[in-house]
Amino acid sequence: MTDASRAPRERPMSPHLSVWRWHITMLTSILHRATGVALYVGALIGAAWAVSLASGPEAYSTFQGLLGSPLGLVVMFGLTWSVFYHLANGIRHVVWDLGHGLDVKSANASAVLVIAFACAATLAVWAIAFMTGAL
Repeated sequence: MTDASRAPRERPMSPHLSVWRWHITMLTSILHRATGVALYVGALIGAAWAVSLASGPEAYSTFQGLLGSPLGLVVMFGLTWSVFYHLANGIRHVVWDLGHGLDVKSANASAVLVIAFACAATLAVWAIAFMTGAL
């Protein structure tokens, strides 16, 4: 027979935000999920673009006016950043799937690289758009 007591044990704490300290790989995980959701919204905007294009010139000019508004430009800027971030972080995950970059130092460095790439690529695309008169 065992000598275990029948008294209720104290349950372990859940790894909540008050227990864990923030680190960059936690941020990149959350941002990957958030940008995935943002890309779904972007797909809906793309579908709305196609519907407005098929609906005629008046509907299309209304859609262009909406996306050309300050709020529309902010949304499009965010979608641009989401595309580049999700792309770079997806490549990072493929590298991890191959068994590389899993140590803490490499994971932190690749997280910084992913965020830096997303910011630089987004700014480059928008700078080119402004320089060519696309906006």
